[in-house]
Amino acid sequence: QVQLVESGGGSVQAGRSLRLSCVVSGIVENVNSMGWYREATENERLFVAEIFSSGRFDYADSVRGRFTISRDIAKNTLYLQMNSLKPDDTGTYYCNVETGTQDYWGQGTQVTVSS
Repeated sequence: QVQLVESGGGSVQAGRSLRLSCVVSGIVENVNSMGWYREATENERLFVAEIFSSGRFDYADSVRGRFTISRDIAKNTLYLQMNSLKPDDTGTYYCNVETGTQDYWGQGTQVTVSS
């Protein structure tokens, strides 16, 4: 059974940094991409960052230059380094693994940025 477990969230002041982690357990075949999404309001998950199996990256315009997505294949872990945090970055951050036929999600980790 595939499980994604996020960690690293917290409450910080604007301008500070956080690093989120997502540990993937279980066997996932034919991964197309791994990414991070933010849910600021109920049922609305916004794209934050993504890394494709090719190694190519993609970022939302609002985080480009501040956030960095990376992965450690040996540890089955996806990371999101978040620098220069803003109050608009507040929300629940979800890890996602997409295979083309299935989407896997973690339970989320809360990030709160105060001004």
